[in-house]
Amino acid sequence: MNARAHGIAWGCGAAMALGGCAVGPDYERPPMDLPERYRFAEESVATVNVTAAETPVVATASDEYWWSQIGDPTLDELIVVALSRNQDLLIATARVEEYYGRVMAARAGLFPQVGAEFGGGRQRLSNNGGSVIPIDNPFNQVRADVYASWEIDLFGRIRRLTEAARAEWAASEQGRRATEVSVAAAVASAYITLRDLDNRLRIARETLVSREGALNVFRDRFQGGVVSEVEFSQSRSEYASAQVSVEQFRQQVALQENLLAFLLGDNPRDIPRGKEIGELVLPTVPMGLPSALLAQRPDLVQAEQSLVAANARIGAARAQYFPTISLTGLFGAASTALSGLWVGSAQMWSFGGVVSVPIFTAGAIAGDVRQAEARQAQALHAYRQAIQTAFREVADALVSVQRTQGQLDAKNEQVNALSRYALLARDRYEGGYTSYLEVLDSERALFAAQLDQSSLRGAEFGQLIQLYKALGGGWPTGTGAQAGIEATTAAVKE
Repeated sequence: MNARAHGIAWGCGAAMALGGCAVGPDYERPPMDLPERYRFAEESVATVNVTAAETPVVATASDEYWWSQIGDPTLDELIVVALSRNQDLLIATARVEEYYGRVMAARAGLFPQVGAEFGGGRQRLSNNGGSVIPIDNPFNQVRADVYASWEIDLFGRIRRLTEAARAEWAASEQGRRATEVSVAAAVASAYITLRDLDNRLRIARETLVSREGALNVFRDRFQGGVVSEVEFSQSRSEYASAQVSVEQFRQQVALQENLLAFLLGDNPRDIPRGKEIGELVLPTVPMGLPSALLAQRPDLVQAEQSLVAANARIGAARAQYFPTISLTGLFGAASTALSGLWVGSAQMWSFGGVVSVPIFTAGAIAGDVRQAEARQAQALHAYRQAIQTAFREVADALVSVQRTQGQLDAKNEQVNALSRYALLARDRYEGGYTSYLEVLDSERALFAAQLDQSSLRGAEFGQLIQLYKALGGGWPTGTGAQAGIEATTAAVKE
């Protein structure tokens, strides 16, 4: 051992009366180079400094789940079912129980281990073996023992292992929370996509009905010699194109239902519908969302708890340099007959202590320490990377929300213009002022724009769902939400 190790050993020896000391570094949250604002955060989602991330956003009893703002009870019910039956979430829940068991196992080393044995047998010794032969040979032997052992955790090895186990248990709980957030977001996103596909299927069917009517008219006119075969063939082509779109959307709807059933923990089945996508309410992001909300992201808490565990394991590895003190004791009785166990002369006992000191390990302990320090460095970098990833995901979600809203506004204007264009083009064709190609061009453009409009409506909800996920569970809602945001902002500014 080096001089530093000897100094720690003497210090721990002096502290024995106080229960010993734990070698190794105590955890301190590492300093982070964090941005003061979310990138692309406009006035509707203004931010403040993130350095007070430990200040929680005030929530009230009236707060409701984020997805309830969409206003579709069917979606609410689907998410509730998924949170109770999704297989990934059930696996994560079982993993939490596993890590709690590891905490129990690690903590048990701090206490004496007590057990009991009771046994009996019959034995014959060799007369030529050179040992003392009992009067009765063969003979019976019955034995009952109570024994105990205890490793005194003078240098904190077991306490560090317990600390690491507790941190890993906390990390597993955050992993479960992360899965819960992901499942809720996945179900909400899949349901919005399903309602978008339903809407696009409706548009395609309405277009098919419209083109079927036009095809019947052109068939009659062609048979009557009013229009050419070219125009009749064009009408047939547009009708077939609409049929293809209908079948494609029917396929996509079925696949989306299968995905939702999987997220719900079910086999493929029909999924109930609630409101149409145009009837859903777009959630409102409160003003002044503080970047302190990132503190609720489960993956960040999980990464930090993994760092805590790795830090504690350095102390457990360094404790191997120091002596290990173990106490043992036994009390029992042995006799050749069961009734003889209760005779005083049958009693036996023993107690003792063992001090084990490593002298030469050929670098084994140093290797363990080096591994633990390297794992701690990996966990530190993973924690920093998790924070950077969180800010990137929030920035991505914010810019997507803003730009998607702008795209949808422009698309709405385009659909209105194309609807007017299609009406005028048909009037011009019926009046003999233009060819049928202009009608086809206007209807194709309108059909494509209507599909894009529906897709952008779904994307608008989808981007807000991604913002909810990026913030690790959304933002406070309900009557106390804005007050909570303002209280957190004021606390952070102080």
